[in-house]
Amino acid sequence: MLFETIAVAFAMFSAIPVPCVPWDGRNMRYALCAFPLVGAVIGVLWWGWDAVCTALSLPRLLRAAGLCLLPAAVTGGIHLDGYADTCDALASRGSPEKRQEIMRDPHCGAFAVIRLCMYFAGYLALCDAVRLSGRDLLCMGLSFILSRTLSGFAVSAFPLAKDTGLAHAFAASAHKTRVRLSLGALTGLLIGGLLLLGGVFGGAMALAAVLVLWKYARTARREFGGISGDLAGWFLQKAEFWMLAALVLCQYGEAVW
Repeated sequence: MLFETIAVAFAMFSAIPVPCVPWDGRNMRYALCAFPLVGAVIGVLWWGWDAVCTALSLPRLLRAAGLCLLPAAVTGGIHLDGYADTCDALASRGSPEKRQEIMRDPHCGAFAVIRLCMYFAGYLALCDAVRLSGRDLLCMGLSFILSRTLSGFAVSAFPLAKDTGLAHAFAASAHKTRVRLSLGALTGLLIGGLLLLGGVFGGAMALAAVLVLWKYARTARREFGGISGDLAGWFLQKAEFWMLAALVLCQYGEAVW
């Protein structure tokens, strides 16, 4: 049962090959609780790539490119797809119904392409700027887990925009009370870990994640009438971007002061 639950989470939220298991109410009930494990894999790969670059004295730009691309490689771009669709919908300035229609369109609009280019340019620059000492590298590992913990919590707790789609499928199959309690408790542990390991740095990263979650809930309610799978991807990408940005700003602030 545990293995099947983890397999469902990795099959949906990553490009990592896992044994094929049939999805049913039994193994999807706690799949959102296994979702943060994908973030743990990304954190380990970040550590591994940074260690390889340090050992081989590879150029900084190559190190940054690897750090930038690893999350997308692990997830297969599923969250970036939601980010792009949501950016297109928000740029339309239309009604909630119009925005949902745009997100259902399989074509990629101009605003999606523009925002993706901006995202990767900014994320690459942050990956080049960040210093990954032992403490800060651990904080980054926790940040990948935290973004997915908050995303899973939101799917189980926030109102949905529609009764179809992947977000609805996972929310409908989840044991919502237990999933909320489990992911809420894990959120507390992760924020505590960030504060313990990173001090002010970790606190800034946690604050960034919470602020993006607040923005996510507000945008979903006002602009779309609820959350969806695409909005969940939009949130996750923004949370990871701003947690990394918070770490970089704190590092440079410390250097200046």
